[in-house]
Amino acid sequence: MNDLIGAPEADEDAPSAERSRRPDWFHRGHPVFFPLAGFFTGMVGVIVVPGTFAAVLQGIAGTDRAEQLFPFLLLVLVIPIGLIVPRRTRRFGRYLLLGMVSTVVVVGGVGAAVLWWLLNHGG
Repeated sequence: MNDLIGAPEADEDAPSAERSRRPDWFHRGHPVFFPLAGFFTGMVGVIVVPGTFAAVLQGIAGTDRAEQLFPFLLLVLVIPIGLIVPRRTRRFGRYLLLGMVSTVVVVGGVGAAVLWWLLNHGG
């Protein structure tokens, strides 16, 4: 089975810790791991969290109350700001904030461009 994925077979003499070691390509310490994870977490946070929050709130409290409580969703912005403060999570927090802001800018820009085109060229 190991030959199919290109990994060398483990020796019978090797200690069990050496055999259970992660593959060489899996590096959480790689310089690109935290920026990519933070950026895409920010994208998911901007896209999925508001929709889920609204759906759950509407299901529990009804449409009128959900509309009143929806501004509390802005508390999600506290997460990247809170991650930027400690030195250990600062890099992840910056990329999380970058992912959130860039997603909002792209979605807003594309929405504005489509609306402009529809108003000027729609029949």
